[in-house]
Amino acid sequence: MSDRQGYRVELAVTLEQRVRLAQHAGLSRVVENFCLEKVKAALAQREAEKTYGVPEEDLTPIPWSAPALERMWRAEHRARFPWFTGEGLSSRVPKEACRVRAAGFRNFFDSRSGKRKGRKAGFPGWRTRKHGLRFRYDADRARPESSRLVRVPGVGIVRTREDMSWLTGRIAGGRARVVGATVREQAGRWWVSFQLEIDRTDVNERRTVAAEAPACGIDVGITTFATIVDDDGTVTEIQAPKPLKASLRKLRTAGKAVSRKKPGSSNRAKAVRRLATVHLQVAHRRGDFLHKTTTMLARSKRAIAVETLNVTGMVANRRLARAICDLGFGEFLRQLAYKSRWYGSSVWAADRWYPSSRLCGGCGAVNRDLTLADRAWTCGCGREHDRDVNAARNLLQAMNLEQAAA
Repeated sequence: MSDRQGYRVELAVTLEQRVRLAQHAGLSRVVENFCLEKVKAALAQREAEKTYGVPEEDLTPIPWSAPALERMWRAEHRARFPWFTGEGLSSRVPKEACRVRAAGFRNFFDSRSGKRKGRKAGFPGWRTRKHGLRFRYDADRARPESSRLVRVPGVGIVRTREDMSWLTGRIAGGRARVVGATVREQAGRWWVSFQLEIDRTDVNERRTVAAEAPACGIDVGITTFATIVDDDGTVTEIQAPKPLKASLRKLRTAGKAVSRKKPGSSNRAKAVRRLATVHLQVAHRRGDFLHKTTTMLARSKRAIAVETLNVTGMVANRRLARAICDLGFGEFLRQLAYKSRWYGSSVWAADRWYPSSRLCGGCGAVNRDLTLADRAWTCGCGREHDRDVNAARNLLQAMNLEQAAA
């Protein structure tokens, strides 16, 4: 059974390769802005034609699709962007840039019509250098050549900082294939992320959760990242590293150093890179913690009950927003969902309005007066509750009741 999976590896680039990668990232930005320019020009032309009384069927068509945008790029790039051919840049980058823009337009319309869930997507805007350096290749244009080498079209063979034997062995054996690749720069370092169609059967079978493994309920919070209650009554607390909180002083120092440097100077560029390095370290520490925690849970619990969190609404609280973002609740639940599918466990999510913290596990009464500051409370029936443990236990019981009734 094939599955979709990402595989990211850092590139050990030379100075010449770094320049070529930056050129391709600039090409992707230029093409994305070219596509947006053509769409906006067509929209303005249509509005003008309507004032002249032009019938609807005769109005200028808008190039919303990737093929239409690609045709325009091929027709005009030789005259407008002669450096594209002169520098020998990869022709696959503009193709993917057109697809990215077309996907942005599609997301905008799907969001307006209700087909796309989540936060409303806005109309795509202009892409600038401050948005970062990144570009894409389709299919297996960019692919591993060996355990330490990656072929990047338009750049050449690039060494990697990590061994890729796990991936190259599966590609050679026909158990994986590259369906796309994204190259990105962060804090002066370059990564390539391969999107794979992969057969994980051998890995999943070795790491399948045991049939006698416990079921559990998990309550996530700020003070204690995860309070886990197993069906045998065992309570486990997991503390998060809170990397942003731990790095605030370092971030302030690095940010002040940037503000003191002259705009456009080489010293300012160095200070910006140092600031970006601190942010990258924060992101890596958080990602490492989340991956290790979710893998442990998916491989050791046969069933997991969690809350359905409105993270966007939670972040609206300005007093808690930074702490919530530092923990990564949304990413935690996302990783738990796909890893449980890999390893044979299951994840059950309670309704968003389920009162897990307010519900008394003994008599079933709901404490309407409970506030975020109340870490422990006593029910009218006399039972004392630890807020987080009670919530995790209620989630576990709700999952068991629903599964028994099914």
